[in-house]
Order: sequence, then C-alpha cells, then structure tokens
Amino acid sequence: MRNPVAALRLATVLAIGLGATSAWAQTPPDWAAVGQAVGKAGSVQGDVYRIGLPRSDLKVTLDGVAIRPTLALGSWIAFREMGGHAMVMGDLVLTHEEVNPVMSVLEQNGIEITALHNHLLRSAPATMYMHIDGHGDAVKLATALHAALAKTGTPFGAPAAPTAPAALDIDTAKIDAALHAKGSVNGGVLAYGIPRADPPKSDGMAIPPAMGSAIAINFQPTGGGKAAITGDFVLTASEVNPVIKALRAGGVEVTAIHNHMLDDEPRLFFMHFWANDDAVRLATVLRGALDQVKVAGR
Repeated sequence: MRNPVAALRLATVLAIGLGATSAWAQTPPDWAAVGQAVGKAGSVQGDVYRIGLPRSDLKVTLDGVAIRPTLALGSWIAFREMGGHAMVMGDLVLTHEEVNPVMSVLEQNGIEITALHNHLLRSAPATMYMHIDGHGDAVKLATALHAALAKTGTPFGAPAAPTAPAALDIDTAKIDAALHAKGSVNGGVLAYGIPRADPPKSDGMAIPPAMGSAIAINFQPTGGGKAAITGDFVLTASEVNPVIKALRAGGVEVTAIHNHMLDDEPRLFFMHFWANDDAVRLATVLRGALDQVKVAGR
C-alpha cells in the first residue's frame, strides 16, 4: 500500500478487529503529555481527549453582531486511542492569511486536511474552517498541531478565572422544550449537541459526538429575547433538502453545505445556518428541521 497513512489506518482497524493488546492499548494514554505538547490542557469526554482553542484573539462581526468565540469561533482538536495508536480529528478556525502556512505544517507532518470552507457569510473579518485527520503517536501528533497553530494568533494561555455566569436574556426553558434537548451555557452562549441515531464511522472506526459527529446548535443572546443562531446539522444525502426547506421556511439562512470527513460511513453532509430573531421562534424552526433528521432517541 503506497499511502502510509492509509496503511496505518488499515493496521489499526485490523488490530481492533483481532483484539490486539499492545502495551499502549492496555495503559491509558498520557493525555497530560498530549495537552502539554499542544500547549493547552483539554478534558476527557468518554474515551476522547478534547482540547478547545477558542479564537478569542479575533474580533468578528456579522450583521452587527459581535460573534462570541463559543458561538462560531471555537477551534478544537480531539484525540482517541485506537488499537495502540492515536487518531486525531479537529476543526481549526483560521483567517485567510493563516490557511496556507497552517496547511504546510500539517502536510509536512503527515496530518491530512479533509475539508476547508466557510461556516458564515458576510462576517468581517472572514474566517475559514480547516478540518483535519491524523493517525500515529499522540504526542507527535500534538507537537505537529502546536507547530501549525503557532502560525496563527490562536491563544494558548489559560482562560481567565471563571465568574458567575450572567443570566441569558433568552428563555432557555422554552428553547429546551422546543428542541427536546437540554442546553448548556458556555461563554455567554446556549449550546446544544444532538447526536444522530446512526453513529457515523470513518475508516471503519466509530466517530463519537466529541469528535464532531453531533448536530451543533448555538444561541447567542442579542437583546430583547432575540438570539443569533448558528451551528451545523449532520445529515445524510436524503435529509439535506428537507432540512433546507424547513430552515428557509422559517427565515433561517443556509450558509454552507459540505463534507468534513473523507471516508465517513454513511456519507455525511454538514449544513451551517444563521439567523438573528426571537430565540424561541427560532428554536421552533430548528425543531422542525430536526424532525427531518434521524436523531438519537427518536
């Protein structure tokens, strides 16, 4: 097999299928060392080690709304131990000028770029989103990612000490009820992660929600009970146009439709959206779109 990355993936899948018990598979990965190599500690979510790298250095506005990092500017990378090796996936928020310097470092270190696209329209400055996929030693992957991110203005320092969160100027209980889900508040944004009923795979390996397979819906209050919403629906081909119809009927813009992975099963499409209106009304529109999707628990 000429492609060494593909060869490593195949070996990983075979090792899992044969029940391989390498020393690393028997010992929990040293996630602290991975966080140190990246330059920022993460958190364990199930069997995934996820590091959030919000672009708080960027001051992005869209239709007069100052975009919070937790609404649409949150770079992240997620590691998972897979049969004696690590797999890493992520989504890097980049300015136009940062795209190719970052891509060069990743390519030199064997980390694949699986997508490059916009999520938003009319934002200033414009941001791009680079999806990645790597396999190998976790610390080596983390070191390469740090070198790539060093080509950007991404902050690595610890966030400011948390303060008591201010109450959101939106009716979170009614939004929860409309979406049939429980949101969490993070950095002034009400966020939802809604997994699909059919967990996707990449290269034959399951992709958990912490690695980007869940539908993401975010609400940022904009005053008077209104909110800016964005995120992405995770869809099979047959679901794409029914969701477009539901969103557009409710006045929600569709801002991008694209893939994030190269070898996903089933083939998935990620649909990004934007609106700024009454938060509960928008939640009802989003619920109508979710009704077109095979989500977990339904």
